[in-house]
Amino acid sequence: MDAKPVSANEERRVFILLAVILAPVLAVAIVGGYGFIVWLYQMIYGPPGPPTG
Repeated sequence: MDAKPVSANEERRVFILLAVILAPVLAVAIVGGYGFIVWLYQMIYGPPGPPTG
């Protein structure tokens, strides 16, 4: 296989894609997904609190 060297410009664009776009989007998706799971769990089983009875 012939590997072509990566230029500095391509490397900069990939870094911007990962650091500025992909990382924040993934962080929001993970935190939002976890919040949704907790919300859905509490809709079914009720909120946390002291036991009744």
